[in-house]
Amino acid sequence: MRLGINLGYWGAGMDGDNLAVAQEADRLGYDVCWAAEAYGSDAPTVLAWVAAKTERIDVGSAIMQIPARQPAMTAMTAATLDSLSGGRFRLGLGVSGPQVSEGWYGVKFDKPLARTREYVEIVRKAMTRERLGYEGEHWTLPLPDGPGKPLKLTVHPQREHIPLYIAAIGPKNLEQTGEIADGALLIFPSADHLEDTALRHIRAGREKAGLTMDGFDVCPTVPLALGDDVDALADVFRPYTALYVGGMGSRKQNFYNQLARRMGYEKEAAEVQDKYLAGDKAGAAAAVPHSLIDRTTLLGSVERIADRMAAYAAAGVTTLTVAPAGFTLDERVAALRAGVEALERAGLA
Repeated sequence: MRLGINLGYWGAGMDGDNLAVAQEADRLGYDVCWAAEAYGSDAPTVLAWVAAKTERIDVGSAIMQIPARQPAMTAMTAATLDSLSGGRFRLGLGVSGPQVSEGWYGVKFDKPLARTREYVEIVRKAMTRERLGYEGEHWTLPLPDGPGKPLKLTVHPQREHIPLYIAAIGPKNLEQTGEIADGALLIFPSADHLEDTALRHIRAGREKAGLTMDGFDVCPTVPLALGDDVDALADVFRPYTALYVGGMGSRKQNFYNQLARRMGYEKEAAEVQDKYLAGDKAGAAAAVPHSLIDRTTLLGSVERIADRMAAYAAAGVTTLTVAPAGFTLDERVAALRAGVEALERAGLA
């Protein structure tokens, strides 16, 4: 099992240290450094900067939002980043959510699966440097009855095939991801539930495409915090978990809440959401079960983290991406080093 690092959103308060963290991950042998975007910093700019300041580590978007860019623009960005980084770019895509898609980008959040499939087809075709023509429900290239002509990408990517990942949570999205992508970006993964909540759906998609799981990258992100008091460490992540389970999306359309329910937290997920949407964020955080946090993070001593890593590897994870927690650069670097040490102790390096 390989290790990755997720820098999260630029502008989240740790910007001054993020480059140092990425460089330390590069030195320690981490496989990939991911950056995210929502409605603040964009991922490609951050990744270009990190790639320029590192030597070996891959850089990946987790995610570039589909409603933010036309697919041909995403192909241009991917090809450019792959060229500039010397073949170290990984393209992670996702539809975001209805509030961001419609509120920030003005793009209707409808038929997300069909839109994702067409988007991926166009991106892949553009990056082959064929002349780009496409007829679909959501995109038609060139536009009919106008001056547009089929064009081809003028930039040569470093590699013929840039790995393409999709952020997926729901069963249908996971199945489609297995069918059309090279990897899946997962969030709130529990090793105990990974088969039922994700892998069986991904596997069904691979089978639909006549493929196996060989070469498919199962890539969840988990916070990592080093320390002796597991309960206290878990409490640090209560607001984070409450935000996603309780407040990310609407009452009817919260993918993270639905995931918690599929993991067996039906009553608890409903309570967290009720309190969060009523404005009681502290109450929502308090209502998050300790076991939900503990199952979806790496907390404690190096030995305990090694045991959890072994469980993730046994469950089918191929790249475990960590978000190293800490209030200082030294604490985050210590968490990074603990991740490598734990991987070695688990016999997975």
